Amino acid sequence: MTVGVLVGRFQPFHNGHLEAVRYALKKVDYLYIVIGSSQKSHERDNPFTAGERIAMIKAALDASDVQPGRWMAVPIADTISHALWPGILRITVPPFTRVFTNDGLTTRLLKEQGMRVEAVPYLQRSSYSATNVRNRILEMKEWEKLVPGPVASMVTSIGGVERVRSMIHKDLEGEG
Repeated sequence: MTVGVLVGRFQPFHNGHLEAVRYALKKVDYLYIVIGSSQKSHERDNPFTAGERIAMIKAALDASDVQPGRWMAVPIADTISHALWPGILRITVPPFTRVFTNDGLTTRLLKEQGMRVEAVPYLQRSSYSATNVRNRILEMKEWEKLVPGPVASMVTSIGGVERVRSMIHKDLEGEG
């Protein structure tokens, strides 16, 4: 059985992430979805908690054609040293043979440890990025079509729109 890892922050989980999961599952039998920076929340770049991100992923995958028995979400907090992160990944996630990521630093760190790393084809990167989704929420522009329906509902129901919009005010208060 081939086992893979897909690494991301998923702030929030969007349609590009959904396609990345589908892509990875074409290459492996089982996929661990690693939620990076899991300790971060209520920040402009990291507005959602690890629990909220796990719930978003589950809701999106449950509503799609992704089989529930083929994946598991695993939250991993940042470490104080980038060089330690590959070891933390290895001791936190059960054995795996391949990692899917488009992050340059993550790719370099994992390859230096001899791990097999594969980039995931982007789905309309300019539209489908979590930064774009958050910016569209901040700018009061349409964002809901960039994320799976259940994620849009969840972000709204947990007060995520107001939370993201309040981040700009916190950032501005910090300046001065």
